[in-house]
Amino acid sequence: MRGLDLAVIVAYLVASAVVGLWLSGKQKTLKGYFLGDRDLPWWAVALSVVATETSALTVISVPAVAYLGDITFLQLAIGYLIGRIVVAFVLLPKYYAGEMVTAYAYLGKRFGRGMQSTASVAFLGTRLLADGVRMFACAIPVKVILDGMGMDVSFFWIIVVLSLVTVVYTYIGGIRAVVWVDVFQMGVYVLGALLALAVLVNGAGSGFWGEAVAAGKTRLFDFASDPVSSPYAFVTAIVGGALLSMASHGADQIIVQRLLSCRSLKDAQLALIGSGVIVFAQFAVFLFVGLALWGYYDQQTPEQIGASPAGDDIFPRFIVEGLPVGLSGLLLAGILAAAMSTLSSSLSALSSSTMTDLYEKFVGEPASDEKALRISRITTIGWGAVFIVFANLFTNTDNPVVELGLSVAGITYGGLLGAFFLGIFVPRALQLDAMIAFLVAVATMAYLFLFQAELIGFTWYTGIGLVITMVLGGLLSLRHPRAPVESDREPVGVEH
Repeated sequence: MRGLDLAVIVAYLVASAVVGLWLSGKQKTLKGYFLGDRDLPWWAVALSVVATETSALTVISVPAVAYLGDITFLQLAIGYLIGRIVVAFVLLPKYYAGEMVTAYAYLGKRFGRGMQSTASVAFLGTRLLADGVRMFACAIPVKVILDGMGMDVSFFWIIVVLSLVTVVYTYIGGIRAVVWVDVFQMGVYVLGALLALAVLVNGAGSGFWGEAVAAGKTRLFDFASDPVSSPYAFVTAIVGGALLSMASHGADQIIVQRLLSCRSLKDAQLALIGSGVIVFAQFAVFLFVGLALWGYYDQQTPEQIGASPAGDDIFPRFIVEGLPVGLSGLLLAGILAAAMSTLSSSLSALSSSTMTDLYEKFVGEPASDEKALRISRITTIGWGAVFIVFANLFTNTDNPVVELGLSVAGITYGGLLGAFFLGIFVPRALQLDAMIAFLVAVATMAYLFLFQAELIGFTWYTGIGLVITMVLGGLLSLRHPRAPVESDREPVGVEH
C-alpha cells in the first residue's frame, strides 16, 4: 500500500483517540460516564446517532445493494423517519419522566425486575450478534488492502486490532468521548464518500445516469414486488422500516443512551427526528455511489470484476484500485471510522445495561460512584473481548452484510418494542404476561431467521415480533380482574 495512504489511516486512528480523550474530560460518576451528565448538545447527539447506526455496513454494503439492484432501499429511510417521530413523542417522554439511565429501566418500573433483566439480556445478545456482523463488514476492505500488499492477514487479527483501538477511548472517556468522536468520525466518512463519488462520476462518464434510468436502477418506489418475501416492496419497506426504527431508536440501549444524554426532552426529540433526515440524505449518497460504481465498471457483474457475488467488496476494491494516492487512505479511514463509532457506542451501551439493569438489580443496592465506575470500565474491556469472538462468527455470507445485520437485529427488536407498548397501552398486563409474550416472540423470530429467511423479508421481522408480543401479552392479561396499580410495580433502581 502507498505510504501516504498508510499515513492518513494512522493519523486518523491517533486523532480519534486524542479527540475522544481531550473532549471527554475526567469521568467521576456513573451518570457522567454513561450519560455525559445530561449536558450534550442536541446536534452533536443527532450526528452521533447517525454515526452509530451507519457503521461499515452502510459504507460498503449499501452501494452493493444499488449496484446489484436499484435504489428502493431508500424507502426504508422514509419508514425510519416515521418511526423516529413516533418514538420522539411516545417513548422519549416516558424515559425523561423517570430520569432513567437505560431504556429497560422503564420496563423495570412498569413490570418489575424480571422483565427489566430479561430485556437487558436480550439486548446484550442481539447487540453482540448484530455488531459482530458490522465489525466483520469493516474487516472486508482492510483485508482487500492487505491482500493487495501480499500480506495474508486473517479476519481475526484485523478485528482484534480495530477492537483494541476503540476500547481505549471508550474505557477512559465514556459516552462523552463516544459522542464527540462519533461527530469527528462522521465528518471523515461523509467527506470521503463525497470525494469518491466525484471521482466515480467522472470515471463513469456523462451517459451512465441515462443508462441507469433505462435499466430501471433509479426506481425509488417498488409497488410490484411481493410484500411478504421482498424487503423492498413499498408497504414492506415503509411499515417495516418504521417499526424497525421504532425498535432500534426506542428500545435499543445503544441509541436510547445517547438520547438520554441530551439536556432536555425537547433536545432529545430534536436529535432523534433530525437524525432521521440526515440518514435519508446519507443513504441517498451511498446508493448513488453504487450506481456510479455500476457505470464505472461498465455494468459488469461482481464476478466479472473479481468481486464476491454479494458485492460487498466492490466499493473497497475501487477505493484501493481506483482512487488517487491519499484519497484511498481517507476513504479507508472513513470505513474504519464508521465501524469504530458503532463499536464504541455498543461498548458503552453494553456496559451501562450490564451495570444498571443486571448488576445493581441482582446485588439489590446501588454501588458507590467509585465502585460503579470501576466495574463499568471493567465490563467495557470484557465486552470488547467478547466482540472479537462474535465478529468472527460472520466471516462468510452470500448476502450483502447490511441485510444480514438488519435480520439479526430483527430477532429481538419486535419483542422489545412490543414489551414497551404492552406496558404503555395494556394497563392490566403484569410481568409474567410480558415475559411470556416476549420470549415467545423472540423464539418465533429466531426460528424464522434460521429456517424461513427466504420466505419472509427481513423488514417484517420487527412487525411480526411486535404483533406476537402485543396479542399474546394482551390475551394473557385478561386473566387479571383489574389493571395493576402503582403499588404492584417494583420501582426502578436509584440513579447515581
